Amino acid sequence: MARRIDCWADVCCPFTYVGLVRLLAARDERGADASIVIHAWPLELVNDRPLDPHHVGREIEAIVASVAPDLFAGFDASTFPATSLPAMALAAQAYAAGGTALGEAVSMDLRRAVFESGQDVSQPDVLDAIAAAHGIDRDDGGGSAVPPVVADDYAQGRARGVIGSPHFFVEGADWFCPVLEISQSDGVFHVETSPEAVATFLDTCLGPDA
Repeated sequence: MARRIDCWADVCCPFTYVGLVRLLAARDERGADASIVIHAWPLELVNDRPLDPHHVGREIEAIVASVAPDLFAGFDASTFPATSLPAMALAAQAYAAGGTALGEAVSMDLRRAVFESGQDVSQPDVLDAIAAAHGIDRDDGGGSAVPPVVADDYAQGRARGVIGSPHFFVEGADWFCPVLEISQSDGVFHVETSPEAVATFLDTCLGPDA
């Protein structure tokens, strides 16, 4: 029986991007029958302000220096989205329209657009191009400040006890940011990974590695 992994996260969260890339790679390597439903956890609503691109840039520098030199090649703070709400609405629309396969694909393309291509996924033309590449006629949410699908995900996450981005739930267990260990000292970010914790997370999500 296929496992379902639920993840609440923000499209523009770099820690989520690393976690999802590693989880998807492990799923492919193991041939695991598991689907990932990525729900909106809008950090700009949680924090009452948009993400600071320069703050995110410092987080990314720490991630690249310590655990993920293969990622974030095209990150550009000058084009960082002022809001991630429309992007998360598109991801939710993809899940509703085409199930987990389409939802996953669009969710990851949105993140690659931000972190590998330096694109601004708050811009309608960027979102329309990603939607069109997957055969989706994008719904702009009727101009709502907070798209209803994003508000619904956010409410469900709060009811479930989500504490941040990313927060994963599977098989009765849950993890907040399971792939990375993050600390800050004197304004400098430090990012590490625990092989044991990662193995436990992946085994629970995907089944033991043969």
